[in-house]
Amino acid sequence: MKKVTLYILMLAAFACQSQQGESTTGENYINLSSAREAKEFFTWDPSRSPMVSAHRGGPYPGFPENAIETFDHTLRNTPAIIEFDVELTKDSVMILMHDNTLDRTTTGKGKVADYTFDEIRRLKLVDNEGSETEYQVPTLRGALEWSKGKAILTVDVKRNVPFEMVVSEIEATSTVGNAAVITYNFKDAKKVHELNPDLMLSVTIRNEEEIKRFEDTGVPWENVIAFTGLSERTREFNQRLHDRGVFTILGVLGNLDKMAEAGGDELYVKFVQNGADILATDRPIEAAEALRNE
Repeated sequence: MKKVTLYILMLAAFACQSQQGESTTGENYINLSSAREAKEFFTWDPSRSPMVSAHRGGPYPGFPENAIETFDHTLRNTPAIIEFDVELTKDSVMILMHDNTLDRTTTGKGKVADYTFDEIRRLKLVDNEGSETEYQVPTLRGALEWSKGKAILTVDVKRNVPFEMVVSEIEATSTVGNAAVITYNFKDAKKVHELNPDLMLSVTIRNEEEIKRFEDTGVPWENVIAFTGLSERTREFNQRLHDRGVFTILGVLGNLDKMAEAGGDELYVKFVQNGADILATDRPIEAAEALRNE
């Protein structure tokens, strides 16, 4: 399925959703079945539609971060890229977890690395309001398998997790087409590309110097989604990336989300009009609703 068709499907889903309604028929799913389709999907052109990326999966009350049930909740409400974090247990199982400790997001205490997966699996996840849920900590493999036929993922690999393990799991689950790996420096971007040259990468590129430095890595632009930071970039800078066929991700999570919540969600529209293609947000449902009403 070509990129333009996928955009049409996303726009149709945007149009048919009510503000509070939840889809149950899968119209918010995005099915990329190959690396080539992923590269086509993320090749920028003027007809692109804006997207939201659900930071840590899009937690809301009752739906904790980095939980598959939360991913489902997000996709019931809007098309979205699903971003999540990967940590490593004592017995080298890759799990979805942002912190290196269990205290904030589970009913457990202590460092993730001090517990086996079986021990962590006995815990319950806690939502951002501190309420215990019935949900359990998922594995990376479980999240990758869940994503088939329904979601684009961006995988945030924590410091003590080897990229080799993550790439191997993506390959083993045949999800190279719908799992992009997040990297925070050009050395890591080059390393992941060497591990698998078909994988899409989210690469931090915030200024002209970083554009030039990235080009020195030899990683093709067709493999890149450019994370432009947590502050809005100029229209001219975003256009420099568009001229290279690259989608931009603006991190509105944090201060920019708070500004939108306080001053009006139409702020999200302004970011898109200024050249942001994907809004990485803690408020994916609200941000998507603002873009639908543009």
